[in-house]
Amino acid sequence: MNKKYDIILVGMGPSSVFTAYELIKLNKHKNILLIEQGRRVEDRKCPIERRKQCMQCKPMCNITSGFSGAGAFSDGKLLSYHLSLHNEDENNIYLGGNGGSYIKEYLPVDEIKELIAYTDKVYLDFGAETKLEGIEHREEIKELQEKAKKEGLSLIDIPIRHLGTEKAHELYYRIEKHLENNGVDMLFETSVTDLIIKDNIIKGIKIKKSKDLENIEIQDEEILADKVILGVGRKGASWLTAMCEKHNIERKVGSVDIGIRYELPDKVMEKINKYLYEGKVIGRPTPFKDKVRTFCQNPSGFVAAEVYDNNLMLVNGHSYKDKKSTNTNLAILVSHHFSHPFNKPIDYGINVAKNLNELGDGNIIVQRLGDIYRGKRTWKEELDNNSVVPTLKTAMAGDITYALGYRTMTNILEFIKSMDKVVEGFAHPDNLLYGPEIKFYSNELVVNKDFETSVKELYCIGDGGGLTTGLMMASCSGVKMARIIAEKEEK
Repeated sequence: MNKKYDIILVGMGPSSVFTAYELIKLNKHKNILLIEQGRRVEDRKCPIERRKQCMQCKPMCNITSGFSGAGAFSDGKLLSYHLSLHNEDENNIYLGGNGGSYIKEYLPVDEIKELIAYTDKVYLDFGAETKLEGIEHREEIKELQEKAKKEGLSLIDIPIRHLGTEKAHELYYRIEKHLENNGVDMLFETSVTDLIIKDNIIKGIKIKKSKDLENIEIQDEEILADKVILGVGRKGASWLTAMCEKHNIERKVGSVDIGIRYELPDKVMEKINKYLYEGKVIGRPTPFKDKVRTFCQNPSGFVAAEVYDNNLMLVNGHSYKDKKSTNTNLAILVSHHFSHPFNKPIDYGINVAKNLNELGDGNIIVQRLGDIYRGKRTWKEELDNNSVVPTLKTAMAGDITYALGYRTMTNILEFIKSMDKVVEGFAHPDNLLYGPEIKFYSNELVVNKDFETSVKELYCIGDGGGLTTGLMMASCSGVKMARIIAEKEEK
């Protein structure tokens, strides 16, 4: 390993991976180093299926860390603008979440569409699913959209490619080998402990093996670079906040999405699953009018637990190409925007998660919807006899309303009521709520048109810095980052 690189990429999620890929294609790939806390994609295996409980893997959770990032490991859904359907779109496109719209401040819609089409082709070249969900059944989709509109809900129509968890592993393994075969250096199970900044110019990074983080006797190693690109994903949001505070890197106070993972029978979601595969629904229920949205829908999928920093347990969802359940799961998330003087949305979300984890004795909590309406907790015996059988076997029956918060809980319940008028059975009392599900999009770094931060030659891309949301847009931000670097070198 060199001690000086042209470019260091922190994190090996899609944003960093596609930066390296595009630099190779543009023949601008001299001396690139990628650094990742987790393991190689082929070594990322979650023991929960074998041992029937979360083992809180050390030093890093295999679901949230490793080559390809957290999103690719969980489900692998790629939004894809099918040009024959979407070229007529006016001057706006929906990119998901709060962070998803941030990139539109820097790139025109036409360029974003071009990036999506290009990146989609790259994924196909590496073996992505050729079938595009959501481009058929146009009349049926329109009918569902009209029905949702009457209830104050927006059903977003975005075609997607579903890789599936196991197929995503195979695809990203091929990309991993492509980068290595083209001379890109990679450090796994390694944490970046600090940034080296002098006179407001990035000079490099400090690293330590992830397993040695708590051993202060082991000295940090310094690696220098002309450019450092941060692509740390949502997993790295807390780390990025700490770096911004330590080095006075300019950022905005963002928001945090807090909610639950909702599980219900496939037969209830049959139409949306069939016509769209993933239905993205947005509403602003009374009385608070906060933005509430569905996210990461998994037909015939499985609810999953994943561990973040400090053993913080969050819930997520998977769906596979071959392995199937009889339930659909999806996130219902409430956007929390805070005003002055409060400026710590990540800490707020962490505290909500900690409280729920403590109530569940370190486990995800699951509760029947009917028990919430009855004002009581769910007991294990009730869960054992429930018509909707939980797919996350390690979840503990309990009461999420103790910690989720009145405003958040009210938004979720009102949203569920509205959805029930669009999808009959959506509010059935046997449906399950798992908590907590939290998306830390709240680092919105101030960057210029080249994605450069307030520190010279320090760049930020992907979900961790609030620029994007999801696999496809994170990948697109990496492609754009590489093109920016190439253009600068040519000048």
